[in-house]
Amino acid sequence: MNLWNTSMPRRDWLQWANRGVGATAALAMLTRDGVLRAADGSPANNRPARAKRAIQICLVGGLSHLDSMDYKPELDRLHGKTLNTTEKPDIFFGQMGLLRKSDWAFHPRGSSGLLLSELFPHIAQQADLLTVVRSMVTESANHTPALFFENSGFEFNGFPSMGSWLSYGLGSIADDLPAYVVLPDGRGGPNGGASNWTNGFLPGQNQGVVFHAGAHPVRDLNPMPSISHAEDVATRQTIDWLNRRNLERHGHEDILSARIQSYELAAKMQSSVPLVSEFSDETQATKDLYGIDHPETADMGRRCLLGRRLLEKGVRFVQLYSGGPIAGSPRTSWDAHENVFENHSLEAKRIDQPVAALLADLKARGMLDDTLVLFTTEFGRTPFAQSAADMAGPGRDHNRYAFSTWMAGAGLRPGFAYGESDDIGWKVASNPVSWHDLHATILHLFGIDHEQLVYYHNGIHRRLTNVHGQVVHDLIG
Repeated sequence: MNLWNTSMPRRDWLQWANRGVGATAALAMLTRDGVLRAADGSPANNRPARAKRAIQICLVGGLSHLDSMDYKPELDRLHGKTLNTTEKPDIFFGQMGLLRKSDWAFHPRGSSGLLLSELFPHIAQQADLLTVVRSMVTESANHTPALFFENSGFEFNGFPSMGSWLSYGLGSIADDLPAYVVLPDGRGGPNGGASNWTNGFLPGQNQGVVFHAGAHPVRDLNPMPSISHAEDVATRQTIDWLNRRNLERHGHEDILSARIQSYELAAKMQSSVPLVSEFSDETQATKDLYGIDHPETADMGRRCLLGRRLLEKGVRFVQLYSGGPIAGSPRTSWDAHENVFENHSLEAKRIDQPVAALLADLKARGMLDDTLVLFTTEFGRTPFAQSAADMAGPGRDHNRYAFSTWMAGAGLRPGFAYGESDDIGWKVASNPVSWHDLHATILHLFGIDHEQLVYYHNGIHRRLTNVHGQVVHDLIG
């Protein structure tokens, strides 16, 4: 076999890769170099790539689009009135109170005039960089399956996340850091935990790797102080020899191959992680920009700054979570059932300045041209209060029928809003965008045809977009 035959179909390459770690390494290099072939013989990444890397901010709990990105003057007029409908909405707690207006005023922002509320004053200053989608829809009004849908395109756990698909399809730019890094909220992980960044049935090296902001970003990365460097090296060499001997005896095993590669990567990360996580080479002006020295913004500020540094060092996909566990009082997420103003005010103060700083910093460094920034949430919130039928209480329930996200960079149309919800923001009125559509568009920005990025599993050629998805070309400049 000519191992460097670039006309070999992609499916044959994947089958060949199952024969060993060496083949997997060669496969990764070919993928990185853009010569991997799709099932029909065409390049798997046969489109010009606008994005080389991406960073996603996931707002856990359900950001209210009505109080942030989707202005509805009709709600001002109808505040305190009944929604005249016989339809029973798919909401979580089942309470359908009176219609309620936004808790924040909206203003045209920047030269584009993009309408954004006062909830995120710092992000609003970057309005001319944003591409807002006001017509998102999803299929679940329950947090955990909705988070899974946002991340993997499926409501159930066990399916690879988008970051894992990008890792699998494009590999890592760096050889001493993971392709996919996850930075959870300092208050705890989201519903579903690691299932949100799982590799699913993809090879184990495509799993998201959790980093934390602080002196020790990766748990158990370094040996105990009582172990000398020589002992540490000898231990890793012995483990590697035993693993490879087992691999030769029993043939390819994904779990074992991933473990071998994880040991190899961990050894390199012992040198690379301290360098990327140490902020001493950042100016005080940059630290102030991210707000890392202020209690309210320190957690997200450090993670946004670390995210930028990881992207600079070659990490393909960085995912930051805003919001921890859903339950609790007060809530540590965007799940504003009790009081939108109190909940969203606290959560926005934690992330507004750091996220705006990330946008400004990427732009100043010339990275925004080929870096995709995503600001997403699993669903929106209802235009009617979560209260008794004769009250306009302060909280809102989950709304899967319409919500908003924004993106920036990577050749998108800046200062632009796409799609519409109806007059009260309950349902999408035009140009609906599903997670499959958004995922297809994201892959397109990376130069990938979402119908070609496949993995054969249990008799099915699986895709991030399942059997759905349309690229939303109107979002692209």
